Amino acid sequence: MKRSRSLLVAATAALALSLAACGTTEEADGEDTTSESSAGPVTVTDARGKEVTLDAPAERIASTEWNTVEYLISLGVQPVGVSDIEGFETWDQSVELEDGATDIGTRGEPSIDTLASLDLDVVLVTDQLAGDAIEQIEKTTPVIVVPGGDAKDPLGQMWKNVDLVAQVTGTEDEAADLKSDFDEKLAETKKAVEGSDAAGKPVAFNDAYDAGGAVSVRPYLEGSQIGGLLKELGFANPWSAIGIEGDPAYGLGQTDVEGLTKLPDDTLYWYIGNDAEADPYTDALKDNKVWTSLPFVEAGNVTRLPDSIWMFGGPASMEAFLDAVQDTVA
Repeated sequence: MKRSRSLLVAATAALALSLAACGTTEEADGEDTTSESSAGPVTVTDARGKEVTLDAPAERIASTEWNTVEYLISLGVQPVGVSDIEGFETWDQSVELEDGATDIGTRGEPSIDTLASLDLDVVLVTDQLAGDAIEQIEKTTPVIVVPGGDAKDPLGQMWKNVDLVAQVTGTEDEAADLKSDFDEKLAETKKAVEGSDAAGKPVAFNDAYDAGGAVSVRPYLEGSQIGGLLKELGFANPWSAIGIEGDPAYGLGQTDVEGLTKLPDDTLYWYIGNDAEADPYTDALKDNKVWTSLPFVEAGNVTRLPDSIWMFGGPASMEAFLDAVQDTVA
């Protein structure tokens, strides 16, 4: 059952126990260091334009999407329920999910029965859920819909999402610390790029997969979070210049190997993969004459960045990406 406001103003010992349970931190002398807003009701407006009111900042939380899982952990709140835990731990190792979280099913179709059994304060979702899943979840638990992304302002939307989750959990101070740390990392990486031979060059960032013998390439345009970061670092993004368009939420495009022939000769071709899947560039395309004859391939300017950086994640993943950029241009 949801915690009532009266519980929050109960005896001091009970309050301390409640705060410890949600993973908040305290000084050695017992002084609470959580955000001031952690003591009262919380009302937020989600991506639907719907106002959602909680009796208090949420403690027991489930998330159907990995970006919000990462936000929570970065803010010091371990989620109770997570979609596809094995997948999350494979693709996003920028934060650590503690043992004990319950797997609630797939990201697009979570188990309604499992969610109802977890005695949750709130469920965080994006608008990618199938069918009437949101309405089904709301029969037992409040739901807050977090925008998946916005190609018009990808980094700005990431921070709006972080701030929304921070308000829901009473961790606004922690969110401010995340922003400060991120700004420092971004400035550090800009300096490293500016002092390198890669400064100002076109970076064609992408991922790819082998679809039955035909390799499909997914470019990250400026409207993606990664594209937004590359722009901040002073790199040119060649994808739109060769006629590839991105979707309005995530800034992702689509092309094939033949489409790569339009890229500039001096392109830095960066991509991500994962050991859980085959690498199309080193496997399926290793003997493909179109691929091997591309100028940037012949020049050795193809780089696979480290695995397990979630390209649609939060500040922790984006900082891991910035670290990878520094290592690549060094």
